[in-house]
Amino acid sequence: MTDLPDLLTRGGPVIWAIAALSVLTLALILWKLYRLAALGAWSGGRVTAAAIAHWQQGEVGAALTLLAPRRSLRARLAHAAMIAHGDGALTADAAREDTTRIARGLLSELRGGLRPLDLIVTIAPLLGLLGTVLGMIAAFQALQEAGGQTDPATLAGGIWEALLTTAAGMAVAIPAAAALTWFDSIADRVQAEMEDDATRIFTRGGAPRP
Repeated sequence: MTDLPDLLTRGGPVIWAIAALSVLTLALILWKLYRLAALGAWSGGRVTAAAIAHWQQGEVGAALTLLAPRRSLRARLAHAAMIAHGDGALTADAAREDTTRIARGLLSELRGGLRPLDLIVTIAPLLGLLGTVLGMIAAFQALQEAGGQTDPATLAGGIWEALLTTAAGMAVAIPAAAALTWFDSIADRVQAEMEDDATRIFTRGGAPRP
């Protein structure tokens, strides 16, 4: 059975590039999991929901006090929306626009790191295909040079080594694509929840606008 160092040696520079991509993919996935946890993607928004309940009952101070120390995206947006709603220098439309501006920045944090994963999903199979094409070219060059003296086992070994890079590229791209889809679904869910929170803040409860 061929071990990992032997596979890396046989695959050539392309397999090393794919191996580096695999390490980068794992690092990105772990970092993204940490960031999502830090941004409250799985917190359920219990504190934010409680603050909005206070807000809808007219208890503005209690709502702001609950949200002020929180670092989750939902809490930060809800806090910003409440502050904007109560800012007498802003019209209702301006308050909504200011909240939308803040929401865009928060969503940028939420989706950070997804573009590199998307790039890996695209280029890993292409790198694998490139390695296979280069390997096949080398195998058929060897076949041409050997003429009628070619050993079929040697040719099969060359083709096997060439196909190795395609398998490696797909082995990197498939989990990266799965992680990207999962992270996208989480981002979409959090975005929808943030939009719902902001709508409830602007349409119901809170202190009367100056």
